[in-house]
This record gives sequence, C-alpha cells and structure tokens, in this order.
Amino acid sequence: MDPLTAHSLASTRRTLLGSSAYGVGAAALSWMLNRDSVAAVQGAAPAPAPAIPHFAPKAKRVIYLFQNGGPSHVELFDYKPKLRELHGQVMPEEYLKGRRFSSMTATTSGRLVLGNVEPFQQHGQSGAWVSDLLPYTAQIADELCFVKGMQTDAVNHAPAISFLLSGSQLPGRPTVGAWLSYGLGSANEDLPSYVVMTSVSKGTSCGQIFYDFYWGSGFLPTRYQGVKFRGSQEPVLYLDNPAGISRQTRRGMLDDIGAANRMHLTSEGDPEIATRISQYEMAYRMQASVPELADLSNEPKSVLERYGPQVLEPGTFAHNCLMARRMVERGVQFVQLMHAGWDQHNSLTTELYTQCRDTDQPSAALVADLKERGLLEDTLVIWGGEFGRTPFIQGDIQNRKVWGRDHHPYAFTVWLAGGGIKPGVSYGQSDEFAVNAVEDVVHVHDLQATLLHLLGVDHERLTYRFQGRQFRLTDVHGKVVRGLLA
Repeated sequence: MDPLTAHSLASTRRTLLGSSAYGVGAAALSWMLNRDSVAAVQGAAPAPAPAIPHFAPKAKRVIYLFQNGGPSHVELFDYKPKLRELHGQVMPEEYLKGRRFSSMTATTSGRLVLGNVEPFQQHGQSGAWVSDLLPYTAQIADELCFVKGMQTDAVNHAPAISFLLSGSQLPGRPTVGAWLSYGLGSANEDLPSYVVMTSVSKGTSCGQIFYDFYWGSGFLPTRYQGVKFRGSQEPVLYLDNPAGISRQTRRGMLDDIGAANRMHLTSEGDPEIATRISQYEMAYRMQASVPELADLSNEPKSVLERYGPQVLEPGTFAHNCLMARRMVERGVQFVQLMHAGWDQHNSLTTELYTQCRDTDQPSAALVADLKERGLLEDTLVIWGGEFGRTPFIQGDIQNRKVWGRDHHPYAFTVWLAGGGIKPGVSYGQSDEFAVNAVEDVVHVHDLQATLLHLLGVDHERLTYRFQGRQFRLTDVHGKVVRGLLA
C-alpha cells in the first residue's frame, strides 16, 4: 500500500478498524459466524469503541415515531383557551414581531386567530390536556412526558427534518440512528441495528417525500446508515434465493466474493469495501431472520386488536408499530417510523382527522405493549414532527372546510415515554397564544443531547473527524434537559 493511503487509514482509529477488520475484531466475528456454521469473513462492522457507553444507560433502544409534516400542537396537546376566545380576531402583532414564517404566510398581514377545531380534556392523574382527536393517547397520558417548549431553527419540511434527525439543515450529516450504530455497535448479528419504515395515510393530499438522507450515514461509513424495510409482504428485496440456488450454494458464492473483496480491500484500503463485505454477510443472515420477524401469525388476537384495524396491512403505521415492537425484542437498537401527511395548510377539518385516526391507536398500543412486556423501562419512545403549526389561520376564516395552519418553528410539542423519562408530566410551556416557547425551552439540539444521554452517551464526546475537524450530532450546541429525566 502506498504511504499516502496508509496515512489516510491511520487518521482515525475508527477508520483503521473499519478498513482492516484483522486481529481481535476478526476473531470475534469468526466465532459468531462459525457458531452458526457460517464461514468467517473479514470486514464486518467493528465493535463499539471501548469508552462507549460513557456511563450507565437508562435506555437500550429507541423507537422514534416521526410524524412528517408538522402536527399541529394547538390542535393536539397545547391547549390555549385564548385561541377559542379570540377566534377570528387579529393576532396581536407583538407576539409575531420579528418572526420568520414560510413563504405561504410570510407576507400576510392581519393574521387571524384560529381556535382549536376540537375540544380538549384533562386526563389521568397528571391532568394532561389532550385533544378529543386522540382518545387512545389520552388513555396513556400518565405514561408520557409532554415537552411543550420545543423550538427549531427551520421553517420548511426537508431542512427541519434533516435538522432534527442529523443536527444540520443541510443534507450530508449522519442521522442519530447512524451515530448510535457507530458509537454503540449492534445487539443483534442477524438484523440491522438501525431500521427505518415509512407510511402515509390513504387518500392524503399532503404527504411528504421520504428522502434517503433522513436515515443516511453522512460522512460515517455507509455500514451505519439505516436499512429501509418496505411496506409490503416482502420487507427486504431478494431474501429468497433464485430457483436452483441452495443456501449452501449461496454461502459458497459469498465466500468467493468475500475473498476477492478482501484482496481488493488490502490493496486499496477503502473502508467502503469493508462495508460491502459486511452488507453481504448481513443480507445472508437476514434471509433467515427477516421472514420470522415479519410473520405475525403467532401474535395473539388481543394484541392485534390493540394496534387497530390496519395492523395486518403492510405499509400502514399500525403494522409498522407492531413490527417496531418485534424488532426491539430481537435487539434492533434504533427503529425510525416515519408517517407523512401532517402538512395541513388547508385540511385541518378533514385530513387532520384521518391522520389522528391512523396514528393515535397504534402509538398508544405500542407504549402499552412495551410496558406489559417489561420493555418500556429501557426503551425510549419519541412521538413528534419537525415543527408545529401557526396559531393563526392560513385560508378563509369563513370557510371551515379549508381551514389550515402554516409551519411554526417557535413552539411545538413532542411526547416521550419510557427509557429513563419522567412519566406523567408536562415540561415547559408556550405563551397564551402558543406562538413562542417561554418556559423551559427545549431546542432540537437539547433533545438530541438528552436522547444520547439516556443511552449512556455524552453528546460532546461522540465525535468523528471529517474534513479537518471533529463533528458530532449536536454540532457545537445542546445541553441535557435534566427536567425530563426520571
């Protein structure tokens, strides 16, 4: 190998380990594969760094129920009587002064207050306010921590989603699941450590595009990117061998390809070759693990009914929630469910109801199911979108059928459950119009830092050197929100 390549490989320990896979890492991998009578290979994903986790974790795994499009906090969780009281009147300008909104309402003057479309009730011993749109979520209110002072920096969907998941509005940074795969390794050798599933409510007109960079590995080796499971009976393509190809034949083919790739890795030193070797091996093992994972025939009828009528339809949010529970049971560390359709610019009185119907029951069922199985205490569940919606109307106040709200980054709500989170509380609050977070504000970087902390990771110490400097998920920001911790 030429000196320049050797120097490049030696620039970080992680790169060196990822590109060589010799020594202790190879011995451990050989043992794991031989245990299942599978030929040992070099180049599989390295074990986590010895210093990680940095301290004892409260959570071992994460299920992120990401609601693409920006759920309306003032419709669902952030009850503000003032909005109903002043419905149809001009929003006081002092609440909006200096605020940036999307181009759809940026130049609008005399913005009119829009009250919540359905009533709120208090629920549980915590007395949490939850909209009548979410009756199932209301039933588990005492398990949840509602974070009502969330803020973000972006006002449009793709930058805001990228910012929340990767810490940057620009694509190209590793997402949180990739950072955790890199830092903590995997708890299951037969399934990916980071899995993504997507869904869209049927008939919606406001679905969002699912860009691959929402689960990308950025500048980390691509072995750490999320593996997307399709919404079909065959969640991963090409699991079955072609006609006439036995599993033993496939094993021999992979051994030969692996030998050729290892020769190429030795001569070129490209860590992506090691990634390709590990991906081939993971695909081989998934031929056995994924069909068992996707087979819901052994789930009791009572469990299926709990998740709702769509649970047996691949590609629905309900089906994905049940699959998420089955994944974390099998050691998948980060499951990212992305459900689009919350972008109600002119459909609060129509499509918002569909979104709530499709997501409310499965979300609550997942939390209850995890708790009954003893998994909730070390599984962190997060529900929320990239921002909220404006307390003022977008559209004609006289025409209820087309009521809508624009994007709103200055105050929105997410809820958390399990995994070391304090249950039955509402943390932070917005002003009387739900325009600005004013108490116990939680910035996106703070949420990221807290998530990592719960998994035993110091967000300032999980770094990767790229283009001459150390990068981290929270960039140069973020603090752990101690008030959220149990």
